[in-house]
Amino acid sequence: MKELITGAMTALVTPFKNGKVDHEQYAKLIERQIRGGIDAIVPVGTTGESATLTHDEHKACIETAVAVSKKSGTKVVAGAGSNCTAEAIDLAQFAQKHGADAVLSVCPYYNKPTQEGIYQHYKAIAKAVEIPVMLYNVPGRTALDIAPETVFRLFDEVPNIYAIKEATGSMERTIHLKAKRPLLVVVSGDDAINYPIMATGGNGCISVTSNLLPNMIADLIHSAQAGDFASAKAISDALYDINKVLFIESNPIPIKAAMYAAGLIETLEYRLPLTPPTAEHMRKIEEVIKKYEIAGV
Repeated sequence: MKELITGAMTALVTPFKNGKVDHEQYAKLIERQIRGGIDAIVPVGTTGESATLTHDEHKACIETAVAVSKKSGTKVVAGAGSNCTAEAIDLAQFAQKHGADAVLSVCPYYNKPTQEGIYQHYKAIAKAVEIPVMLYNVPGRTALDIAPETVFRLFDEVPNIYAIKEATGSMERTIHLKAKRPLLVVVSGDDAINYPIMATGGNGCISVTSNLLPNMIADLIHSAQAGDFASAKAISDALYDINKVLFIESNPIPIKAAMYAAGLIETLEYRLPLTPPTAEHMRKIEEVIKKYEIAGV
């Protein structure tokens, strides 16, 4: 199996222009992430509005991410999730064929399989590719939790399942996973708890906030990886206000609004059913981002 990817990763937004994916803007956003010290780009996840992209758009975003990232050696963990196992396999195989270093696959949503169904779903995806596979557990969106026992079973039995993006919001869950399987890569999926997850043995984060402040998220994670938890905590404390406001409405509504307000994206466009933030929330976002030095604008 190839290199196991850890560290500071960005759940990249997908910019639109006149209703279509703006690949020129997308490439610029990726280049800025690389300059900010991010270790890996994560295209077409939740933050990338993958749920409302067509499969052709989804695949084109992976191609752009790989093409731009490979220039610098930055890794790509491609979003390749679906509640249909066959569709998830198709996306994972496409990602592998077009140069992604790993795939991130969300727990099946809506159809609510059993834990056995979750196990068989992920086993089928991982067996269909050779690159590493990261599980993605986000019960607040999928209405389904990947139980620790299922995670352990997959990690023990499927060689290229190496990691989980933990977005349960539970510190106890991370402690449980790392206590029972120290070699399992556990990645924070909640910016508010990036620091405590790293302090309890976590291996990185997939961040929303880093779309805006890649340098700060990279410094936080890299400090923690180096054992400098005092510096990591100081950065985490400084990020508290922005982390909070970026989830004032459903992600990625606030992060896209913040990037637009900061001049990082040219148009503020979402795919329905997502809509722009309320005027009150937009004012709060604009006020909070004034507190931060946003590089590369």
